[in-house]
Amino acid sequence: MTIVATPVDWAVFGAVVVSALAVDRLVFGGQKDHIAFREAAVRSLFFISVGMLFSVYVLMREGIDAALTYLVAYLVEESLSVDNLFVFLVLFSYFKINEHRQQRILFWGILGAVVMRGIFIVAGTALLSRFHWMIYVFGGFLLFTGAKLLVRKEESVDPENQLALRVARKFLRTTAEFHGDRFFVVQNGVRHATPMFLVLVVVEFTDLLFAVDSVPAVLAISNNVYVVYTSNVMAILGLRALYFVLSGMMGRFHYLGTGLAVILLFIGGKMVLSAILKVPALMSLGVIVGVLSVAVLASLLRPVRAPSAPDG
Repeated sequence: MTIVATPVDWAVFGAVVVSALAVDRLVFGGQKDHIAFREAAVRSLFFISVGMLFSVYVLMREGIDAALTYLVAYLVEESLSVDNLFVFLVLFSYFKINEHRQQRILFWGILGAVVMRGIFIVAGTALLSRFHWMIYVFGGFLLFTGAKLLVRKEESVDPENQLALRVARKFLRTTAEFHGDRFFVVQNGVRHATPMFLVLVVVEFTDLLFAVDSVPAVLAISNNVYVVYTSNVMAILGLRALYFVLSGMMGRFHYLGTGLAVILLFIGGKMVLSAILKVPALMSLGVIVGVLSVAVLASLLRPVRAPSAPDG
């Protein structure tokens, strides 16, 4: 397992994460009834800036190749996260979760994602280190996922069909109504899960499925645990703010799914061909930035047309 970083590097990373969260809290405050689009955009840009600037520290500590690898992994995780956030949009709308409650669910959901990423990354890196042939398994999986994403048709997400929701309802006593922002409530001496907790379960399960795609993608870029994990966490850190940006622009970037499919195919191809073809980090960065730029630009130049009203 390749771990180049020292305890000092991990301490600096932790300090940057805590400081970024503290600044966000001091400037913008805690949970609110409503987050304006402009505020969400500013907060999202702040976290993106922190994530990008951390690459300077990686550059100083581990050199240009590690810094470029960090940027590639960061962009991959950030772009793949967008697809996941659209699922959250549908989920919150279905359960009629207001913005105040959304913030609480997203806070705990992102905290859970940070822990899961650490487990997945360490386990995945150990597998690649011990069984090098796993790189071809991961690569094939990404090729399959990318191809499926490329040819899929628009599908509606039905939260009621979520396995996590069905299991939670089967094994937990639940209430039909909300009880403020509480995840659990005691009724007649018995603890019950509220709809808030059920939604959190689905959010965490969705992120778990998402990690199955995203972690192999970043492990294809590097086996340096420090670079991979820090880039993942930095990308995840601003997802709560990015969610509220996307909620104000839902449907605008309809070509993003195609762009993400191309990125997964590119990364999967890199893994499968790694024995005979080495793609420099700078070239990978250029491909990913180029694909995302084309997808966003195409979405803006060819917006989705609203269905015309029927005659009569």
